[in-house]
Amino acid sequence: MHVEAPPEASPPSCAASFGEFVAGHARAGRLVVQPRMGFGSAEAMRRGLLAVRAADACAAGTITLDSYTRVGAHDRAARALAAGSDLNGYPLVAHAVETTTAVLDGVAGGGFPVQVRHGSALPSAIVRTALRCGLNATEGGPVSYCLPYSRVPLADAIADWRTTCELLARTPGAHLESFGGCMLGQLCPPSLLVALSVLEGLFFRQHGLRSVSLSYAQQTHHGQDAEAVAALRLLAAEFLGDLDRHVVLYTYMGLFPQTARGAAALLEESVRLAVATRAERLILKTRAEATRIPAIEDNVVALEDAHAAALRLRASAPPVPAPDRVRGTEVYREARTLVECVLDLSEDLGEAFAAAFARGYLDVPYCLHPDNRNRARTFLDDTGRLRWAAVGGMPLKPSPPGRNRRGTAPESVELLRMLHWMRERFDNAPPGPRE
Repeated sequence: MHVEAPPEASPPSCAASFGEFVAGHARAGRLVVQPRMGFGSAEAMRRGLLAVRAADACAAGTITLDSYTRVGAHDRAARALAAGSDLNGYPLVAHAVETTTAVLDGVAGGGFPVQVRHGSALPSAIVRTALRCGLNATEGGPVSYCLPYSRVPLADAIADWRTTCELLARTPGAHLESFGGCMLGQLCPPSLLVALSVLEGLFFRQHGLRSVSLSYAQQTHHGQDAEAVAALRLLAAEFLGDLDRHVVLYTYMGLFPQTARGAAALLEESVRLAVATRAERLILKTRAEATRIPAIEDNVVALEDAHAAALRLRASAPPVPAPDRVRGTEVYREARTLVECVLDLSEDLGEAFAAAFARGYLDVPYCLHPDNRNRARTFLDDTGRLRWAAVGGMPLKPSPPGRNRRGTAPESVELLRMLHWMRERFDNAPPGPRE
């Protein structure tokens, strides 16, 4: 494999592990930004990592895996590589360990940690390979990478994630990020996202992890999202206070604006949310999302724009809300109710997850996995906040129907309207600063 030389000027080194790298930048008041980037060939993957490392930003690297590897079809990934076919990510298991270590040589390190993002419900083979390559940071979870992306029985995913956590826990400096705050990417009221992220964090701790991050995906209303991140941070302190931890925010994961102006405005809105809530890390999309697969250059532009925006917005960030104020919010109250309900089911978090979904105490709206009841439903109220239209068997109360914008519309029509909400809002917004 031909490889490029690393940049002459290395970025400042914060620490040797992913969690310590993020913590070091956070102490200095800097937001860590990270792309969602993966390429099939080793050469392209190295070029991408080098470009991110050289970007004018406090950036972490990403190796996003391909669809074959995510579902364990490593033989198909290997055949695609041999045939020179395009893959939508890096086939970590199909590539030789020596190939991947060459990709990382002189690139990854304390000043530039690299995270493996895989999307697998059964990730133990992926993580074993990653560890052999010297990669000890990854993400996902027994619920968050099972229900949205697979038909794997939840019990099987829980068992494999238990093994995965134990593999990571034996590795110095290992870091694991819950994807629980990103279930389906959109249209899930924040309280469930917050609860799932905290519960997966508890699962990680139960199986030996000492460094974790908890996720939250930007939804449809800045104020509600700010309440959600504050609730996530407080619940993490209350339930996971003995761990090295940080909050990672995701730029909106649903239908992206189709205009360059709308996409840029939405990207900046996600930076504004990250800065306002003191999120330590931000996973970015790019302006190209709605029209094509982003190139390396698109990712670098997004990283540098986000870094510049974070520096500009830092001075005007609102004060951090006091804990008592956070405890008074609807998001916190609902999320804590869900967390406590699940913890009451079993001391073993895996058994508690399985029982909670079997009984409908946890229920992800619009998720078609066989182990999800799919009785919960949501709506957007007149202000754009996500609310519960129906809660199924969850120990929550549905929101008043009078807050629904179009309560008489058929469910399919209302769902399509909600899916397009952010795209239309940002594409059709008048030019100028956003509130």
